[in-house]
Amino acid sequence: MSSAGLVLALASSGTFALSGMFAASLFEAGWSAGAVTTLRVSLAAAVLLVPALVALRGRWHILRAARWQLLSFGVFAVVLAQLGYFMAAQFIPPALALLIEYLGPVLLVLWTWARSRIAPAALTLVGVAVAVLGLALVSGVGGAALHPLGILFGLVGAVGNAVYWASAASGTHGLPPVTLAGLGLGVGALILTVVAASGLVPFAIGGDAATLAGVDVPAWLVVAGVVLIATVAAYVLGIAGVRRLGATVASFAGYTETLFAIAWMALLLGILPTGSQWLGATAIIAGVVLVKVGEVRAAHRGPTPDEPPLTVPELPVTDAGRAPDQPLSDQSLSDQSLSDQSLSDQS
Repeated sequence: MSSAGLVLALASSGTFALSGMFAASLFEAGWSAGAVTTLRVSLAAAVLLVPALVALRGRWHILRAARWQLLSFGVFAVVLAQLGYFMAAQFIPPALALLIEYLGPVLLVLWTWARSRIAPAALTLVGVAVAVLGLALVSGVGGAALHPLGILFGLVGAVGNAVYWASAASGTHGLPPVTLAGLGLGVGALILTVVAASGLVPFAIGGDAATLAGVDVPAWLVVAGVVLIATVAAYVLGIAGVRRLGATVASFAGYTETLFAIAWMALLLGILPTGSQWLGATAIIAGVVLVKVGEVRAAHRGPTPDEPPLTVPELPVTDAGRAPDQPLSDQSLSDQSLSDQSLSDQS
């Protein structure tokens, strides 16, 4: 395993996790989740547009062949994941919203189970049970409950997160990682702009000043931070890391975003989770890791009649050429994604 790749992947997780802190600062200044999400995705798409097109190297036919994958990525991995997360962060602490969003791999397991009607491996089921228990603890079952809308929007983000992981790991579309990220963000930006213009999602830009970590700063500086640091830099670092680590190891590293989010929340906002929420956070991360370990073991020995592989429905695809050997996995795109980590922000 490349040590440089691990450093890049962890840096991607850390930068993705900052998105929740930047967003919380803008919320306090009167910005709506719709405005923060739309500007973040649109400006990041503009920054990544040129690198995304250059990476195609003139193979424009790939775009037409992968149009359904790009649409799916933009709708679910960008719009649902990002908007769900930022809407959740308006009602509950950003780190806890991210933890709920990162139940995406668990949803993949449940989808496969429902689709095939065959139970997954025992280790995978243990992981699901542990993660659900963690969600209950983080949500405040039996104690100080979180706002139900925060939990609901967090679960919406988890659906987007699940599609993000599946799309990022898929090689059927033939798109280079930066192209999938950049153009996927572009699709998401168009959708968010239409939704905001129609009034379905409140779009309010607050004052010119915001407070970040107790310091008054210009709002445009916070917007620049969420775009350049928590989106563009996070995606670029994640792509560089996954090329060195491979998809499986990079996806494990992507789960450190939740730990970074808790650390940033404590350092910059002075918000500390309760004891049960700490326990729930640990359970969610442990559960997701168990799910991934079960998935990796099943992949190594191949599916059996009693144990289906983890899959998601693929949209129609035509021959798009050979996909890169190391597709984006992230975070991570997070925040990521793309992973982000990879853009869930991923936070």
